Amino acid sequence: MVICFIGDSLVNGVHDPEARGWVGRLVSDIHGGDEMLLAAYNLGIRRDTSADILARWQDEVESRLFDDEPMRLVFSFGAADMRSVPGGESRLTMEEAVSNARALLTAANAKYPVLMIGPPPTADPAFTRRLTTLDQHYAAICDELVIPYLSIIADLQNSEIYLEELVNGDGVHPGAAGYAHIFRLVNAWPAWRFWFDSPVQVA
Repeated sequence: MVICFIGDSLVNGVHDPEARGWVGRLVSDIHGGDEMLLAAYNLGIRRDTSADILARWQDEVESRLFDDEPMRLVFSFGAADMRSVPGGESRLTMEEAVSNARALLTAANAKYPVLMIGPPPTADPAFTRRLTTLDQHYAAICDELVIPYLSIIADLQNSEIYLEELVNGDGVHPGAAGYAHIFRLVNAWPAWRFWFDSPVQVA
């Protein structure tokens, strides 16, 4: 099986002192529990918006295809879209961010099994409100496309450790404990577990 994790700096694991992020912890857990052959690629790029990801995802995935291995995609993005620029506006409008996500997920879902994970909160309440609205739009798109969607923003907002790491850091990226919390949420998600608890069919 090949899995591509596609997104922004929060997928990449920026500011994790253990250099694993939530993706590295997921992959480590899979390798630790099963003997299955897995090729996992972290395709998170710092500051990438949904427009950037829309432009690059297909080439990056196709360059990692094997004829005899099924491909799976996990997307997570949104923080870079809603981050403020000088003047107070976000880098992309809500309409642009939603349109990009719809186009990206529609195209990806037509070719591969896809999972989508929503954006986490930040230390800035206004920033987090924009992300909460975006999270709701993402959930609606995924429901329409029948793509499993995991919203994590509310759970992480209730985590003292996660919020503490944001405040003590750059306000957007957590530390090791915060990424470990995201890992636990994803790892317990039935849609994620289904890929490994059921027989793998080669496409």
